[in-house]
Amino acid sequence: MATVHPTAIIHPEAQLDPTVSVGPYAIIDAGVVVGADCIIGPHVHLTGLTTIGRGNRFHTGCVIGGAPQDLKHSGAPTRLRIGDHNLFREHCTVNGSATEQGETVIGSDNFVMIDAHVAHDCHVGHHVFLVNGSMLAGHVVVGDRALISGNCCVHQFVRVGTLSLIQGGTCITQDLPPFTVASGLNTLCGLNTVGLRRAGIGDAERLELRSLYHALFRSGKNMRAALAAARPRFKTDVSRLLLDFVASSQRGVCRQGWNFVESD
Repeated sequence: MATVHPTAIIHPEAQLDPTVSVGPYAIIDAGVVVGADCIIGPHVHLTGLTTIGRGNRFHTGCVIGGAPQDLKHSGAPTRLRIGDHNLFREHCTVNGSATEQGETVIGSDNFVMIDAHVAHDCHVGHHVFLVNGSMLAGHVVVGDRALISGNCCVHQFVRVGTLSLIQGGTCITQDLPPFTVASGLNTLCGLNTVGLRRAGIGDAERLELRSLYHALFRSGKNMRAALAAARPRFKTDVSRLLLDFVASSQRGVCRQGWNFVESD
């Protein structure tokens, strides 16, 4: 049997792997499934139709799978799916989907820090950092290895690209392209060169990305013309990822600001 503190309240229909540990005053509701080796700390509330993989840890006061903050929500149970080996720090919140047919998804190996919030129907990839006080509105998509710094706001339906970085206190209401850094309001300030190096992106690919960044965001062309001119020139996988992301944007993408510091 799972190790459960006597003050915890666990619904008889909740499904817990025998290796799960549950701390004082935690509450686990009927629709929750918890995988192996998870640690559920004091005062954690797991609710909704929530499926949790293995090796996740929930610190004090997390509310996971709660009802969406959406006035259209009917009150029906909604869905959340969490992968493996995520760390949820104190008082963070992750909401279930706005409808029974939808789903909020958290991948694996993510770090959700104190007071961070993930709203309904968000899809968060793998190895993502959501730093203290960061907020994702509904239907946000976050690519792998993105870093969203403290007290950042991401508007609903925005996409945050792979290996991008949002500086502290930033607000974005448009898509943030992969490998780039955002600051202020919808403002790009260069490539995430440190993140690229740490991810093992080689010198040649980084140099090509820098050239592509100039072609898309510093050429003075409108985005459609810049994309058309860039496609024949840039052939690496990382360049194609950036080009396809920008071309598929429905909200428009963040644009180059005045204060640009280039490094590699």
